[in-house]
Amino acid sequence: MKEFLKVMKALSDPGRVKIMKMLQRRVMCVCEIQEALGIAQSTASKHLKILEDAGLIKFFKEGLWVNYTLTDGGKNPFAANLIGNMKHWLDDDPDVTELMKRLPEIKRDNICRR
Repeated sequence: MKEFLKVMKALSDPGRVKIMKMLQRRVMCVCEIQEALGIAQSTASKHLKILEDAGLIKFFKEGLWVNYTLTDGGKNPFAANLIGNMKHWLDDDPDVTELMKRLPEIKRDNICRR
């Protein structure tokens, strides 16, 4: 039950659900997630840590960049099930739809040049 509750709690925040939806589309760094959601870097990092601890996302380093992506859920069957189902959920939600429209314009190169 502990692993189930960890996943459910991780997805109990709208910001974390939006992060999951964005990561379905592409790999992202913290600055891109921060920009997309209009939140502080510390808030974005906290959300990412919660999702990582629940087995929903993972990170990998690429030079100076830390990139985030969805896991395959292999370490947690509840995470695997939710990751699979979320691909079909919330696509018609107005907040998610708007976020997905803006996502192609949010690029780390543009953010870091400011």
